[in-house]
Amino acid sequence: MSIYLDNQAARPVDTRVVDEMLLYFNEKFANPASLHCDGDIATDILETSREKIAKFVNAPNPSDILFTSGATESNNLALIGAAMRQKKKGNHIIISEIEHISILNLGKYLERQGFRVSRVSVDRFGIIKLDKLEKLITDETILISISTASNEVGSLQPTAEISRIAREKGILFHTDAVASESVVPIDVQKVPIDLITLSSNDIYGPRGVGALYLKKGVRVNPIIIGGGQERGMRSGSENITGIVGFAKAAEIMKEEMPKESENLKKLRDKLIKNILETIPKSYLNGDPVKRLPHNAHFRFDYIEGESLILTLKEHNIAAATGSACSSKTLEASHTLIAMGLLHEEAHGSLLVSLGRTTRESDIDKLIEVLPNQVKRLRKLSPLTPPELLKKYDEVK
Repeated sequence: MSIYLDNQAARPVDTRVVDEMLLYFNEKFANPASLHCDGDIATDILETSREKIAKFVNAPNPSDILFTSGATESNNLALIGAAMRQKKKGNHIIISEIEHISILNLGKYLERQGFRVSRVSVDRFGIIKLDKLEKLITDETILISISTASNEVGSLQPTAEISRIAREKGILFHTDAVASESVVPIDVQKVPIDLITLSSNDIYGPRGVGALYLKKGVRVNPIIIGGGQERGMRSGSENITGIVGFAKAAEIMKEEMPKESENLKKLRDKLIKNILETIPKSYLNGDPVKRLPHNAHFRFDYIEGESLILTLKEHNIAAATGSACSSKTLEASHTLIAMGLLHEEAHGSLLVSLGRTTRESDIDKLIEVLPNQVKRLRKLSPLTPPELLKKYDEVK
């Protein structure tokens, strides 16, 4: 059996979630839009699920939750929908240099539609510079979109401060919370945010379901036109089975997150400490303190991250080099480049993301295997300096 350490890319569906969903495949399967009794039952199920997602983010009104097909659609609805709704007010949007690829591509799309998109820079830990953000704001700025945390290096962004700046300027603030929603609580009454992207699978629910939290009073133009479901802002028959699973996953996560996050943090810290101590020329990417409890992102001089992933695969260990959504390209990580790393440094990265099924024995196995694999790859690399090779030989 493989050791799965790529939870930022995909997560297993919790068995308790699967059990909750089973009834809604072929017994309670009706469309909420139908006027008969079965349709009424489906409507009740839909609204009960909406209430559970609202509680997950402490939203005061269940109607603040719009169900979508996943995080990418939620991001599209948030950015395109808000931009089109606000275009009479202004045409300027701010994102960060290290956003998820779905946000970056939306920025390019909106530029083609005549909007001006600024990309705020980050420091060497991948955290946005608030002074730079404030300098980018103009009278035409209508939307700021900054993820709660980097899905790659795990650095947490100063969401509360961004929210304050946006409120003071009367600008909408959207955050993609997908990378953090399983380990960092969301409380929209404590930290006011206008739009939040949520994903089901990232809290151990089924894929193909997501949500957009839309603060009361905030309006967006629909991007899917049809029968007017979801308050007219997201047409299409609701995926009741998936939504039930999403709601159950949120319910479980709300209760278990504190204990689970603390456990993941202990495993993460053990891994980071051992790897940095046992592998020379190894580094931790991202902020060492202000980071996701389940994220450990390393880089190793003189090797390629893709080669390391393949050698770990031989030992049945699943990890990643960066974001799964852009892993098919051979380009250096845009996040690491924005943080100031050279291309050759960025290429030698390893992303280890822990999850609910991760055990300490999994971490111990990686700690056992990784140093030898880095050593082997360095011995094959023409870039490895002779003095480091000599040190390896002396350890024999």
